[in-house]
Amino acid sequence: MIPSRVRPRVRAGARATAVACALLCLGQTAVTTAGAAPRPASGTPVTTRAALDPALTAGRGAAVAFDEQEAENARSTGTVIGPDRTPYTLASEASGRKAVRLVPGQYVEFTLPRAANALTVRYSIPDAPGGGGITAPLDVSVDGRDRRTMTLTSQYSWLYNQYPFTNDPGAGLLHPDWWLAECSCVPAATTPVPEFPKPFRPTRFYDEQRLLLGSTHRAGQKVRLTVPAGSPAAWTVIDLLDTELVAPPHVERGGVDVRLLGADPTGRRDAAPAIERAIALARRLDRPVYLPPGTFRVDRHIVVDDVTLVGAGNWHTVLKGRQVTLAEPAPDGSRHTGVGLYGKPAAEGGSRNVHLRGFTIDGDVRERIDTDQVNAVGGAMSDSTIDGLHLRHTKVGLWFDGPMRNVKVTNTIITDQIADALNFHTGVTDSLVRNNFIRNTGDDGIALWSEKTADARNTIARNTVQSPTLANGIAVYGGADTTVTGNLVADPVREGSGLHAGARFGAEPFTGTLRFTDNTTVRAGTLDLNWRIGLGALWFYALDGSIDADVRVTGDHYLDSTHNAIMLVSEYGVKDRYGIPSVHFKDIRVDGTGNSVVSARTAGSATFENVDARNVGAVGVNNCGSFNFPSTGSEFALTDRGGNDGGWLAPWLLPNTITCDDRPPVVAPPAPSPWS
Repeated sequence: MIPSRVRPRVRAGARATAVACALLCLGQTAVTTAGAAPRPASGTPVTTRAALDPALTAGRGAAVAFDEQEAENARSTGTVIGPDRTPYTLASEASGRKAVRLVPGQYVEFTLPRAANALTVRYSIPDAPGGGGITAPLDVSVDGRDRRTMTLTSQYSWLYNQYPFTNDPGAGLLHPDWWLAECSCVPAATTPVPEFPKPFRPTRFYDEQRLLLGSTHRAGQKVRLTVPAGSPAAWTVIDLLDTELVAPPHVERGGVDVRLLGADPTGRRDAAPAIERAIALARRLDRPVYLPPGTFRVDRHIVVDDVTLVGAGNWHTVLKGRQVTLAEPAPDGSRHTGVGLYGKPAAEGGSRNVHLRGFTIDGDVRERIDTDQVNAVGGAMSDSTIDGLHLRHTKVGLWFDGPMRNVKVTNTIITDQIADALNFHTGVTDSLVRNNFIRNTGDDGIALWSEKTADARNTIARNTVQSPTLANGIAVYGGADTTVTGNLVADPVREGSGLHAGARFGAEPFTGTLRFTDNTTVRAGTLDLNWRIGLGALWFYALDGSIDADVRVTGDHYLDSTHNAIMLVSEYGVKDRYGIPSVHFKDIRVDGTGNSVVSARTAGSATFENVDARNVGAVGVNNCGSFNFPSTGSEFALTDRGGNDGGWLAPWLLPNTITCDDRPPVVAPPAPSPWS
């Protein structure tokens, strides 16, 4: 299960005043292009990675089969919304913090950069007035022909209110006894009791749809997305289009075909019993299970152990589930079940030798209930591999409860999760997360959480994490000998950073080594809505204890950080007990900060070697130490090891000059550019 990981400072910040207000929120935030006239198209498609020129992220993040194009760079009769980094607006949750708003009759048109026969649209449409979502059509055509209609839905988006959120836009405060930033008060303890506009804190606006086009279209052809006249959606926001050339279905020779055991590929009948029979037979015969093209309905967990399940490819084979309310809560506290492949619990010895490859798991989770086990992949799976899956609409894509060891998660796409995309929880060791693409999570994209038992010797490598609506792109909560390398993280929205190391949530201490190496963050370093201070694109947080491992940050690039590139902080209530004794930074590039390169709000020290910075909004180092302001200088010391270009680490800042500005004004930097 996912325990309630409520941050020590309660989530905050509201913008909208009604469901219809979303029109205002998406239409009036720094509109850069308006009107009915199409924007001129160059004829050359603008492909991006994390809404940037791919050259700026070369060698980092996941290698994917699709080409990404942002709607704001395409030809359109719609209106560009953004840029905006204010939470609770549609632009802030869009990739690159921009998107295109269409009303019925308007379109956005993309040029194919390569041959393609499939596409993915990231979009938003309004919620129903009472919550629960609506559906609306979107017409797709290629060069004016081959017309198809996608059915968009907002049934899996639009959450409101305080953690863990609600689908009801008219709900009052979920926790009136929590402190709220909006009033700087505890409403239940305040007279008169403050009132807040409804819906309160709308968030999680976007969803994705995939479409196989039926034939291959060549580079240069035009894909037009049109909102038809009479659409029930007053507006449709298109964020981006991904296009790719999907291979024909894979056939697993010698595999046990689930259809032969009675599985229905049309999705009309429950396929779970037939799949379980196929698993049992495959284990006896020492063969893999083959999931052929089709949609197989699975409304509960299937336990997997010592078995291989192979699909025809994640565009062709889908395990599709409905969320089912249990007659009474399960022993683990779950109130619902749904589609999922689970290893045996660690307490029962866990599963081993599980291999899952080449299919989609598509759930039906529409609200966050932390006691529910409604994840796509879960349990404990040692000596196992997960490769080439597509996971969407579950609570967490992969939530592993250890102790367990040696699991590899590779080449998998995880989108539209209510909570995390992947979490190594409790004693997961010697494991690898590599070349996965993650977008639109409701909590951390990738998390290693050493609750009760330490995770150890894990590597998070060459993944892309985009647009987590809450918390961090990649977060490490305690543990030993962790490496985070070669990842690309973009556009965290609130109460989190691109990369995070936190002694918090009751995690076991950091020990051994902690390495952040050759990662790139983009538009990270958000404003924390409760502290009302800017975080860092890389954020160290000593709350439950000191971060006292061998910490080294090497080769990272922090691009267009909203506030700070690097933040080191302890909670004010424990500032004289815990600190961050020593972090070593080397070969770092900082291109653009709204505030500083380094914001230090803790006791400790750091060394810097070949850290180059430009377009720094305020002083290079905002050094508050532990806020005791002794005459000897800050409790946080900095050492210049040479080669730090850009003038940000000036001699007068060393070793521990107090330069504390609690909330410096933001100076928006220019867009990132190649480093000469």
